[in-house]
Amino acid sequence: MKNKTLLSILSIALIMTLSGNALAAKKTKKAAKTTPTAPLMNDYPTRDRVEYVLNCIAQKDGNLSKMNYVTQYACGCKIDKIAEKLSFADFEAAKTFGYLSKQAGDAGGVFRDPSQAKDLKTRMKEAEEYAQHSCFVK
Repeated sequence: MKNKTLLSILSIALIMTLSGNALAAKKTKKAAKTTPTAPLMNDYPTRDRVEYVLNCIAQKDGNLSKMNYVTQYACGCKIDKIAEKLSFADFEAAKTFGYLSKQAGDAGGVFRDPSQAKDLKTRMKEAEEYAQHSCFVK
């Protein structure tokens, strides 16, 4: 029964992400017609969007079995807003630096100290704050 519930939850998350990606692609095409230098805001792979949404839901609701529509919507909105501010390459690099910088000592210092890591951390924080304010994530 748990596997069936988890499969249902994953299916719903995937459907929400795919429909959000289709809508974002439609908006991006429209924006590209009006401004030829419009940045590609939909370069995030679906798998990574789903992973972000599921992690966000788990953090907000405690676990996926307590998931509700409001949290799903807010978390889906949040990754869309982050995608407006950061390319996927920058998002992925910021995430990687964030995970690896938590290592203690010199091993973590390699990922904490470079100016690139500090810049990406700042940009990621700004993108997350923008997303929280835009999507009313608590």
